[in-house]
Amino acid sequence: MQQIDQIRERLTRVLDPELGASIVELGMVGEIRIENATAFVNVALTTSGCPLRSQIERDVKEAALCIDGINKVEIVIGIMEQDQRAELMKRARKFAQERAPQTSIPFQTPVLMIASGKGGVGKSSVTANLAVALAQLGHRVGVLDADIWGFSLTRLLGIHGEVTAKDKKMIPLEKTIGKGKIKLLSMGLLAEEDQALLWRGLIVQKAVAQFIEDAEWSDIDYMLIDTPPGTGDIAMTLARILPQMGQLVVTTPAIAAQRVALRAADFARKSNIRVLGVIENMSGLVCSCGEKHNLFGEGGGSSLATELGVPLLCEISLDHEIASGGDIGEPAVLNEEADGVFHVLAKRIETDIAPPIGMQGCSARMLDALERAVTSES
Repeated sequence: MQQIDQIRERLTRVLDPELGASIVELGMVGEIRIENATAFVNVALTTSGCPLRSQIERDVKEAALCIDGINKVEIVIGIMEQDQRAELMKRARKFAQERAPQTSIPFQTPVLMIASGKGGVGKSSVTANLAVALAQLGHRVGVLDADIWGFSLTRLLGIHGEVTAKDKKMIPLEKTIGKGKIKLLSMGLLAEEDQALLWRGLIVQKAVAQFIEDAEWSDIDYMLIDTPPGTGDIAMTLARILPQMGQLVVTTPAIAAQRVALRAADFARKSNIRVLGVIENMSGLVCSCGEKHNLFGEGGGSSLATELGVPLLCEISLDHEIASGGDIGEPAVLNEEADGVFHVLAKRIETDIAPPIGMQGCSARMLDALERAVTSES
């Protein structure tokens, strides 16, 4: 297969964030040419002011750079003519009819997989504090504790109770945070905290699938998924069920942790999951005198981000309040200043990395018409 064909095939896995269809299927990809290891890809948008332009460009570049021999990608943006937009709507309508979603998670909802290559890097505490920070911004945040064996988010978030069902769908437990809300599902709500689960293989995959497919997640702005370390059955199940998912990679400054985290990112890209950024946790201890001590080394997060070609989203220092707050179900971000690390991280995700898609999007104004058309023929 020629490189151009390989790039076009790879782009079939890049989805329009609003319509949930491949940009190739929607007719958004035009001419592709290669010169001196640089791929030039023509992409047509529905409007010149498309607020999703940067995300689409980022996804196209990442997809094309996965092809051997391609060292650089240039995106040539064009604007669709009226007949092209009409054809796009026709294809999107057909896509909506043929591919009914298997989950109640709206395809436009950003789904963020919090991942690492190894345990002990603070992935769950990052998930808990980020969820609370997003809720404090007024968002409704779904949180799935997909670490079936090492569940901890019930304690970290202080959410306990019995999971009920309605219309054969599990109802996540809710907790109001400021103007927002967190909705949680976890094995910690179904099993005792000290109970070991002797599950593996298909049983684990089925449990994760049920948490997504057999649960009511429709009314959320974000979905955060705390995953177990590594690249095993759970990660592969999530990649299959949620193709719109993006990955946030958590590492510590240590080179050993950074190299293992690289494997998690490599898995993501091989599974067509977008790598959105790197979070460096435990990036030093600031003592009362103001001096920073790099107990676990330094530079691992920055090095990993550079190697992956994604931003280093934040560096989280060692802080006893993160640990003590998690122990009592009161995440440290609740007492953090507005310019604190978790608030800044949440704001960056909201405005740049994975903004929630409302009706101001370039395709969103067409979604109502699409839904009416599909409904009228069903």
